[in-house]
Amino acid sequence: MEVKAKAKYVHISPIKVRKLIGDLKGKPVQAGLEALKFMPQKGAELVEKVIRSAVANANQRTDLDVDKLVIQNITADSGPTLKRFRAKARGRGVRILKRTTHITVHLTEKSI
Repeated sequence: MEVKAKAKYVHISPIKVRKLIGDLKGKPVQAGLEALKFMPQKGAELVEKVIRSAVANANQRTDLDVDKLVIQNITADSGPTLKRFRAKARGRGVRILKRTTHITVHLTEKSI
């Protein structure tokens, strides 16, 4: 059985989140949450929130054991980019791209 959770339109670049999630694939949920706790990046807190949401989704189902959950897949896809301009010298404008991310977590029960 698979459980998933999504966080959409998160205001952080997907490149920054992908650096964090590479280590989490295949780990048990508790180990993944412990690893995220000691990461100083902003994205670690956002990914932790999505994983906790997926665990809460699994808790609603009676056929899953929450203690045996493993992070099967976790992705950070790019969302829409907000385009802004900043004034620069000689009347020019420079484009600022404020990127957003869709974070998706898939959890499965570890088969023993």
